[in-house]
Amino acid sequence: MARQARLKSKSGIYHIILRGINRQVIFEDDEDKLKFLECLCYYRNVCDYTVYGYCLMDNHVHLLIKESEEEIASIMKRIGVRYVSWYNRKYDRCGHLFQDRFKSEVIEDDAYLLVVLRYIHQNPLKAGLVQSVYDFRFSSYCEYINTDQIVDVNFILGMFSLDSELAREDYVRFMNETSDNDDCLEYKEQVTLKDEEVRVLIQKYANVSTPQELQTMKRSERNARLREIKKIQGITTRQMLDLRG
Repeated sequence: MARQARLKSKSGIYHIILRGINRQVIFEDDEDKLKFLECLCYYRNVCDYTVYGYCLMDNHVHLLIKESEEEIASIMKRIGVRYVSWYNRKYDRCGHLFQDRFKSEVIEDDAYLLVVLRYIHQNPLKAGLVQSVYDFRFSSYCEYINTDQIVDVNFILGMFSLDSELAREDYVRFMNETSDNDDCLEYKEQVTLKDEEVRVLIQKYANVSTPQELQTMKRSERNARLREIKKIQGITTRQMLDLRG
C-alpha cells in the first residue's frame, strides 16, 4: 500500500515527532541530546529554517520548525543522518536508529502555533519527569525567558506583547496553563515487541547476560535497572515477568 502523501503547510510551519525504531531510546545520556541540538543548529544555518520549539525525550523528539527553500522532509533527513552517524560511532553500532517516516502536522494559524508550543513544553511534565516545565533542561521553554540559542523567540513573544517584559510574563503564564484538552499530534501509538526483541533489550538496558539474572540482584539494584527498562515503549508487564523467570 502506498504511503499517504505528507500534508504541505501553507505557512511553512510543522510540528514534527521523530521517534526511535520500536520506540527505543535514542538518547542514552545528556551528551547525546546536546549532540542532537548541535545537529539542529548546524542545519538551521545550512537550510535556513526557523526553530520555534523543541523537546528531547529519551525515545522521541518534538520539533516546531518553519521551512524555507528546503522542504521539511529533506531537513529531517539531514538532521537524522548527521546525528545517527555520530551516535553509531559513539556506541559502536550500525544500522537505523530513527523510525523511517517521521510524523508531522501542519500549523496554519497563530493560535494553534501557541497551543502546540505549550504541548511540546509540557511533555516532560505530563510524563512525570519534572515538577515544572522550567526544570526540564532539554526543551526550548527557558530560551524564551533567558537567552535564545536555537529558537527564534521574537516571533512567538511578539504574539503576546510588543513590550518584551510583558511578553515574557504572558508567555510564562500561557505555557503553564493546564492543557489537558489541547488536541495536538501525539506520541501515543502502542507497539508490542516480540519476546526475543524484549529479551535483547532487557539484556542491553539492564546490563545482564540473561533476563533471569535480575532475580539474583539486590532489590534496590534490580529496581533501578527495571526503571531503565520501563522507559522502552512496547514492552508489556507480562513480557517482563515471563522473561525474568
